Amino acid sequence: MLKCKRLIIAALLLFAQWGIMAQNNSNSPYTRFGYGNLADRSFGAGRAMGGVGIGVRDSKQINPMNPASYSGMDSLTFLFDFGAYLQVGRFSDGTNKDKRLNGNVEYFALQFPITRWLAMCAGMRPYSFVGYRYGSVESIGDTYYNNVYSGEGSLNDAFVGLSVDIWKKRLAVGANVGYLFGKITHLQSLQFNGTSEAYTTARSQELEVRDVKLDFGIQYTHPLSATENITVGVTYSPANSLNATAYNLLQRYGGSSSEVVEAESDTIKGLATDLPDSYGFGLSYTKMNKLRVAADFTYETWEKASYLGQEGQFKNRMRIGAGVEYTPAYNRRLYFNRIKYRAGVHYSNSYLNMQMTEGNVQRDYGYKEYGASVGFGFPLVDNRSYLNFGFEYIKVKPEVSAMVDEQYFRLTISYAFNELWFFKRKVD
Repeated sequence: MLKCKRLIIAALLLFAQWGIMAQNNSNSPYTRFGYGNLADRSFGAGRAMGGVGIGVRDSKQINPMNPASYSGMDSLTFLFDFGAYLQVGRFSDGTNKDKRLNGNVEYFALQFPITRWLAMCAGMRPYSFVGYRYGSVESIGDTYYNNVYSGEGSLNDAFVGLSVDIWKKRLAVGANVGYLFGKITHLQSLQFNGTSEAYTTARSQELEVRDVKLDFGIQYTHPLSATENITVGVTYSPANSLNATAYNLLQRYGGSSSEVVEAESDTIKGLATDLPDSYGFGLSYTKMNKLRVAADFTYETWEKASYLGQEGQFKNRMRIGAGVEYTPAYNRRLYFNRIKYRAGVHYSNSYLNMQMTEGNVQRDYGYKEYGASVGFGFPLVDNRSYLNFGFEYIKVKPEVSAMVDEQYFRLTISYAFNELWFFKRKVD
């Protein structure tokens, strides 16, 4: 019980520090648009299996991708999951190349039963990341200036979920109520060199979001034998017009001086800033303590969503993932037989429409993302808790060669803690 109290305190401390930690999660120039990069919603075990989870029901892992999964836990246990990652990103536009390293705390959650048929989960996970800095040297006549773009921030989802078994431990429903919050800041600066007559200009836009996000899920598990079953899962997240505020600031600095000679600010509320409808379907086959094979499909209707009052900036997004988890011999003494070996793949398209000019024609382009992963679940002494490692390779391939090609090599680490919390020992 003491360990559980310590974990809860640690979770609260992480919650308090989240706004600071969430600033260093991306270096992609594509995060200049929209809400930035959409975060992977799966936790450690699912991440190494291609990011699956909608049809996965596991008594030893927290799976917020489908809130109906919570009631699949043992009624005598307490679960805690904490994850972080480190990644190397490589960027190329065909002429220039760059390499960046970043990483951070990614998520945490705790889960516990309320009754034999009702379970609760609470935690924090990212929704999107923004982080970039790039620029170019340009000129007006004989005057040269640096045109620099930079941005940072994130949107985060603090959620509480409930799951109910409604029929014979086979059919379960669940819901997450999340509080979506965060700030995204974009900055453009024109820095003039070699002259005291031209103004240096800095233009910033900050988007602040505070609103509720809902996720619903259902799972049905059909037994094939005493040790085998198939689980089907469906999820739905309704569209939402967010409570968002935009803060715009324009500053001009006199010549080589850092003194502000002119400033204009504006606060805008009420502009349509939307999240889309999201539909998910997942399927898994499980052989108890031996094998799991799972696949997910997600579809999001971004075309209908506006961003700061403007339509047409997004396009519909789909994501497909599949993965496998294999345990050689769960009850054997040899440690390597009890390790969970995982692998997976995924594919998705970008939700962003980014404008580029070809000749005199302006067109919208996006990118496609391909990923492959492997991972391991190392059991701890109690054989219930796991230290999960995942290794991902992600390729971001743009639709035209003039756009930036990205590659990521990512290491994810999570600690999935499982303790007998409600168990009462008998004394003779």
